[in-house]
Amino acid sequence: MKIFGDSRSGNCYKIKLLAALLEIQHEWIHVDILEGGTQTPEFLNKNPNGKIPVVELADGRCLSESNAIINFLASGSALVSSDPYEYAKVQQWQFFEQYSHEPFIAVARFIAKYLGLPDDRRAEYESKQEGGHKALRIMEEQLQQTPYLTGGQLSTADISLYAYTHVAGEGGFDLQNYPAVRQWLNLIQSEPKYVAM
Repeated sequence: MKIFGDSRSGNCYKIKLLAALLEIQHEWIHVDILEGGTQTPEFLNKNPNGKIPVVELADGRCLSESNAIINFLASGSALVSSDPYEYAKVQQWQFFEQYSHEPFIAVARFIAKYLGLPDDRRAEYESKQEGGHKALRIMEEQLQQTPYLTGGQLSTADISLYAYTHVAGEGGFDLQNYPAVRQWLNLIQSEPKYVAM
């Protein structure tokens, strides 16, 4: 199996972390998005949307979109419930990650870390702060009730949201006011097979 990605990207790191936790053998192929690596004909043949990550299975089939990839790779493991309602709860958090968390926290981080917070993007960076803190507050409320996002056990929902939350500070989001979120980050980092970004 080949994973095409940039290990600095939270969406790619989700797959790297999941592969480590489940000991999935793979070849990591670095793709430089700033140098147009996702726009080559070869890459676009794997994902016409021109985005990383992409997983290419041993039989040549490809899969894109980070949360779809981790749910596929974790299928049959303890990280994905076989109960339809519990699996829907995982997906509920993953949709939250893509629509209410990532557009704020990941974009602010991209502007600051990848682009160096240029003056012409500062207003956009500042505009992401309120939405990012709203997402963190929602997570904090849940994590005050349960150790993991869907209850008492680590799931792919946690991996999805961990990826950008643990580096939220790089986008200007101070986690000091979110003690339950910080405890949750520590829980994930204490996993025996955990790998850092």
